[in-house]
Amino acid sequence: MGRAFEYRKAKKFKRWGNMARVFTKLGKEITIATKAGGPDPDGNPRLRVLMQQAKKENMPKENVERAIKKATSKDFTDYKEMNYEGYGPFGIAIFVETATDNTTRTVANVRSYFNKHGGSLGTSGSLEFLFEHKCVFHINQKDGVSLEDLELELIDYGVDEVEADEEEIIISGEFSQNSAIQKYLEENGFEINSAEFIRIPNDLKEVTPEQRVQLDKLLEKLEEDEDVQNVFHNMKEEEGE
Repeated sequence: MGRAFEYRKAKKFKRWGNMARVFTKLGKEITIATKAGGPDPDGNPRLRVLMQQAKKENMPKENVERAIKKATSKDFTDYKEMNYEGYGPFGIAIFVETATDNTTRTVANVRSYFNKHGGSLGTSGSLEFLFEHKCVFHINQKDGVSLEDLELELIDYGVDEVEADEEEIIISGEFSQNSAIQKYLEENGFEINSAEFIRIPNDLKEVTPEQRVQLDKLLEKLEEDEDVQNVFHNMKEEEGE
């Protein structure tokens, strides 16, 4: 199995168990995509795939419509996407992605979580080298198309992994190639269930059970913040997770 596939499998539903949290996160992504590319999904590839993802997550239609309407409101100034990087206790690297309408509030909160749990917030860009930025597409399997053939087709589009997972195919590629990969899939009749952007650690660090408890408290505090969209780290998952 590829690294992106294994990393995703280890994290699958671990943090996204709360449906309200899922809807809030998706709603923000829909608003950001609408603000950037307009409210018409036919002319906005990112919005198109997010609307499909919302459907698969059983997000109410009115929530989707509200998120799109918010982006087109004259009173809405837009969410600012900010990344924060730091170290938790025991040298664990933590990368925090946020979408906020108040960066002063967000950075103060993120810094306080790190400080209160034995970590420290670093400077922007200080941890970029520790993580690979990837796009991951989930598509339905298609009759007459083998994984090997699909992988060969997609190599030129920056794809480095194609894996089967139950009824889906999971495709991982370079973040910068996400638009090209989505275009190929759509033009060749593949149904995209979701597309996400992840940061895969280049190296995982072992921790003791006691250290994990302390680190989990920090990670949970970060993930509970309403401005935080994603949290990535290089702590090795427990066996069986």
